[in-house]
Amino acid sequence: MPEYVSIREVGPRDGLQNDAPIPTDAKVRLLDALSGTGVRRIEAVSFVHPRAIPQMADADEVWRRARRVDGVRYSALVPNTRGAQRALAAGFTEIEVVVSASDTHNRRNVNRSTDESLDDIAELIDLLHGAGAHAEVIVATSFGCPYEGDIDPARVAAIVDRVVRDGADRVAFGDTTGMGTPRRVRELLTAVRDRNAGVPVLLHFHNTRGTALANMLTALELGVTEFDASVGGLGGCPYAPGASGNLATEEAVHMLHDMGIDTGIDLAALIEVAELAEHLTARTLPSGVLRAGPRTHLTPH
Repeated sequence: MPEYVSIREVGPRDGLQNDAPIPTDAKVRLLDALSGTGVRRIEAVSFVHPRAIPQMADADEVWRRARRVDGVRYSALVPNTRGAQRALAAGFTEIEVVVSASDTHNRRNVNRSTDESLDDIAELIDLLHGAGAHAEVIVATSFGCPYEGDIDPARVAAIVDRVVRDGADRVAFGDTTGMGTPRRVRELLTAVRDRNAGVPVLLHFHNTRGTALANMLTALELGVTEFDASVGGLGGCPYAPGASGNLATEEAVHMLHDMGIDTGIDLAALIEVAELAEHLTARTLPSGVLRAGPRTHLTPH
């Protein structure tokens, strides 16, 4: 097992996009609180059209008002070149762009085919590199699609071939619907590494079917050390019916610390932020650690 795992906190973006919009003040408060937990990577906002994701309509204002903490890397998600231009104008140097392995989901998500998105991403990568920014390509529905069902790992690997050839700095695989299982994680990583062994990989699990931690453990055993997680288990996908929240950050940190794997995150502080997230969203979040509290294993065992 690795000695250290990097967690990217996605609560301020992915976590909030599936709920009713909350005030800008609340978003800034959540983002600032997460910056004080020891987490070293935060997905802060996404620059999407407000008609598509009204929850992110105030992205520019949130980012303008948010407190920047030294040592924390902040990133933004964009769906297309227009979004990338907005992110660059806002000062982001780490930018993620998403494409779905499922053609149907991609059309529901960004109103174009997967191939059309990949053509746009090729130009987008050049734009980002020309501005001195890093480009991460997230492949959504990597483990299954709510419309098409199973996704062949070879299809995902072919998408990775294309984006790596076009200059992507790193890739991430999204379990958009929570269809991922340890078997699917192993098969996908094997297919990708057979063709692109050196590309940096991050995994993003939803917990719709209760397999997120099992999937994380399998990925750890296969050498993956970068994961997304969302405080309190916030999240979901507006274009994936039935998809529930993300892997809860505090659940991931609790497990990793008990295994002797460092994350740099203060679990007690993180649970306090999960409690804040419950208050700000006015709903009960699914995190089991939030219910139990930080009774043990606050630091790596």
